[in-house]
Amino acid sequence: MKIKLKNYKEQLPDWPQIGPHIMAQYDDEKIIVYQSYKKEIGKFATKNQYFGGGFSMERMTWIKPNFLWMMYRNGWGTKDGQECVLAIHLKLDAFKKYLESAVYSSYNTNLGISREEWQDQVKESSARLQWDPDHDPHGNKLERRAIQIGLRNELIHSFAKEDILLIEDISDFVKEQYKFVLNDDLDNLIMPEENSLLFEDEELNRKLNLE
Repeated sequence: MKIKLKNYKEQLPDWPQIGPHIMAQYDDEKIIVYQSYKKEIGKFATKNQYFGGGFSMERMTWIKPNFLWMMYRNGWGTKDGQECVLAIHLKLDAFKKYLESAVYSSYNTNLGISREEWQDQVKESSARLQWDPDHDPHGNKLERRAIQIGLRNELIHSFAKEDILLIEDISDFVKEQYKFVLNDDLDNLIMPEENSLLFEDEELNRKLNLE
């Protein structure tokens, strides 16, 4: 795997505990995001290094930069149809482009627009974003919020074919690490090294409520 790994408990002291944060592994060129699929779709993607085959371009696909949040959603790769866990090395510029065009998936008055304006934006936008409670390895809810981004229309085509640098199948790694979780042995749990991402674009940070 071309992912930097680090002991889970060694990372904990450096992580923010509350509020919205894009926890991810990233550098100046790329960010790693995660998805889970049935084996047929995952094998096609890793073999061909793009999404096709059984992958649907007609429905929204969601990407998650936070490894543990993905593990919460897919049950560490045990949920039906989510056995194949993919680490997708995505162009950072593409990730930023998704966020710039994204509309929040639910309305609140802090958006500074009317519900009707928000509904119009939702209809026109090809990207959604939402903040959900982050979770620890056992699936317990945290005070920190994790982001996920939904893509459709032209953005799902761009994501599937143009914006990806590398697709890795990390299913075996996930299974190995899940054993430590099941045995409540978090001292030995290894996971991707992650840090909180902030953009140089202050307007984008404000849109995302990042500090």
